[in-house]
Amino acid sequence: MSKIISIATVVPAYRHKQEDILSFMQNVFAMGPVEKRKLGFLYHQSGIDARYSVLPDYSCNIDEWEFYPQTENLDPFPSLEKRMKCFAANAPLLSIDAIQQCIDGTIDKKEITHLITVSCTGMSAPGLDLQVMEILNLGPNIYRTSVNFMGCYAAIHAFKMADAICKHDVSAKVMIVCTELCTLHFQREASLNSITSSLLFADGSAAALVTHDGFGQKGVRLDSFYSEVISKGKNDMSWELSSSGFLMTLSGYVPELIEEDFNSLVSNATSHAGIERAKIDHWCIHPGGRRILDAIQHSLNMKNGELSNCYQVLKEYGNMSSPTILFVLKKILDQLKDNEIIFGAAFGPGLTMETFVASAHA
Repeated sequence: MSKIISIATVVPAYRHKQEDILSFMQNVFAMGPVEKRKLGFLYHQSGIDARYSVLPDYSCNIDEWEFYPQTENLDPFPSLEKRMKCFAANAPLLSIDAIQQCIDGTIDKKEITHLITVSCTGMSAPGLDLQVMEILNLGPNIYRTSVNFMGCYAAIHAFKMADAICKHDVSAKVMIVCTELCTLHFQREASLNSITSSLLFADGSAAALVTHDGFGQKGVRLDSFYSEVISKGKNDMSWELSSSGFLMTLSGYVPELIEEDFNSLVSNATSHAGIERAKIDHWCIHPGGRRILDAIQHSLNMKNGELSNCYQVLKEYGNMSSPTILFVLKKILDQLKDNEIIFGAAFGPGLTMETFVASAHA
């Protein structure tokens, strides 16, 4: 068995009110009065108050923009190279901040035996794992690996890897860090996909320390993992590279797919874990968007605020892709009592649904 010892979450310096991002997008999309009102309605129904970014531009006047060109049509539009340069400059620093907060008072950085970096918003070789290793001055023989381009469910995949490592090596101290700079990939075309992305996504980082269950500190034991792929939804959620950044597809059909299949997913996952659904005390669901959380509530007939932590993270931060579920999990850990059970789930391209069951133990 393995357990999560601690989680830390961090965000970039620039906090943008949802209303300010709306104004930025309305102007850049060059919308007329009717289109502006429609976009405003979507933003006001998003359940998001503010989001964070490594870019100041989204709350600035055009003459204060730093990343985007100060031109009406954004020409020359930022290239993929420029976006990756910005990722390389910012992602390691956020990651280091999250890791240092995660291990503070728990272990020394020299005790980290394994490093798993997670991201779908920046890619290079040498990449984030080596940058973190170098800045933290970790040992040159540290075991490291990267989870790339899996999207919003990637943190659970990293937990599965950490669990396997800790079962094999009882002395392992696995550091997972999920860092996403989604706001680097804004597209200027007023397509449905661009509008959806501009409405939801944000930047953030989260780190989690996973050890063998025998490690002498209180933690949350990772008891079970279960996943399913809804193949009929493979074209409804995707993430592709282009010369002008990464392109997100997130169709309006995704919440319907999740609502249709989530109840059976929970039944299969709890059966796999050997527990009854009634025994679940906390629901740690990735807040991919308000409609997705609403769909899960309907699917499971929830009426008592079971997803309040998920809605709160969405409200305060938006969808940061892979770290977001760790933001929710951290809130739950602050409320957790001994022997309580957590059910977690996240969704991504495929359409993939990853779940975990965890329990509080001394």
